[in-house]
Amino acid sequence: MRRTLRLTLGLLAAGTVGAAITVLCLRYIPATSIPAPAEFTPPQLAANADVAEAALTTVDLPIKPGDTLADLLAHNLKDQATKQEMLAAVEKVFDVRALRAGSQLTLTRSASGTLESLEYVIDPDHKLHVSGVDGAFAADVVEIAGTIHPVPICGTIEGSLFESIEAIGESPELALWIAKIFEYDVDFYTDPREGDEFCILIEKKEYTNGQPATYRRILAAKYDNAGALYDAFLFPDADGTARYYSHDGHSLQSLFLRSPMKFEARVSSHFSRRRFHPILKIFRPHLGTDYAAPTGTSVQAVAAGRVSFSGFSGGSGNLVRIKHARGYETLYMHLSRRLVRRGQQVKQGQRIGLVGATGLATGPHLDFRVRRNGKYVNFEHLRLPRASTIRAKQEPAFDAARDRFLALMESASHSSSDIVASDTSSQDNSASP
Repeated sequence: MRRTLRLTLGLLAAGTVGAAITVLCLRYIPATSIPAPAEFTPPQLAANADVAEAALTTVDLPIKPGDTLADLLAHNLKDQATKQEMLAAVEKVFDVRALRAGSQLTLTRSASGTLESLEYVIDPDHKLHVSGVDGAFAADVVEIAGTIHPVPICGTIEGSLFESIEAIGESPELALWIAKIFEYDVDFYTDPREGDEFCILIEKKEYTNGQPATYRRILAAKYDNAGALYDAFLFPDADGTARYYSHDGHSLQSLFLRSPMKFEARVSSHFSRRRFHPILKIFRPHLGTDYAAPTGTSVQAVAAGRVSFSGFSGGSGNLVRIKHARGYETLYMHLSRRLVRRGQQVKQGQRIGLVGATGLATGPHLDFRVRRNGKYVNFEHLRLPRASTIRAKQEPAFDAARDRFLALMESASHSSSDIVASDTSSQDNSASP
């Protein structure tokens, strides 16, 4: 019995001394000679770490009409304190009222159910990212990475501009952009002809995450309307604002739009010094242009100015009269509703009323008239004054940009596919092309 006890105590003492020696040795081994912690990770612990990493799960939450971020988080988070912390973080960088119905939130959780992150795609270039940091949440709006290239897109009119662009595999939305550029010279509801040719040079962004490419600015555009060539080149004016200019440096922006109608309308009666009045049954001057359109069709101001009259005016019915620069004045008659008041300043393209049949009218239409220095002029034949031209000191830079854009557009004739320019400096989305 005593012998056994002495043996046991001896072994314990030896073990204690051994442990002490081991600790002393480790204290003096140089740090560089200690293998990295990962090399000491037991196989079982490494396996557990992989399981934990794999246990992260993501859930997409569809956003329905009327949904708010607070509601979505309340339905998917048990801890209301976490919800409030996350909302507070998001509201610092993003307007939560801007959530779009039809989009989605993406939540990422750990194996224990703890919320790790939230993501929401704001637009093709930006997303909201929220993550847990030291027990709190941090939110930021980050840019979705991608590369921007100038790409030529060209085609021929077969049907409408919308149909022609769609036929070459591009978004019909581009038709609206082209129409906007040339709105002072071409009415794309009535002017296009079969066989007309168009070509644009547009910035195309391709994303590293594989999402569909999107378009940016149109850098240059050409439209051949039955032999009449119109072109446009984006260039910053003296104030640094990017505007479109023709090849000779004249601004495409005119003091007047080509039409007072926001949407397609048929000209039912032209300017005339002697027209038979359909109601009065007499010949008398018709000093304007009639646009036939359904009641309620939007009417726009063709130029910026100040409303000098807005009210009912006898045979003219509901009338809006606007004074503009350079002695011009426009009149909008027979409106079913007036949307501006006297003395109000209006912008070019602003909706000022709705088509109607008030006053002496046989049906819904807009009688649109223009006066210059007090005298009525034929708007259909009016040579519309331009807003500005390129200044002399800017001409060399404009000429260089124009020629570069033309060369890139002409490259489209050598390939049916998108041609990516080697010059990728257009990734800068500033006013300068």
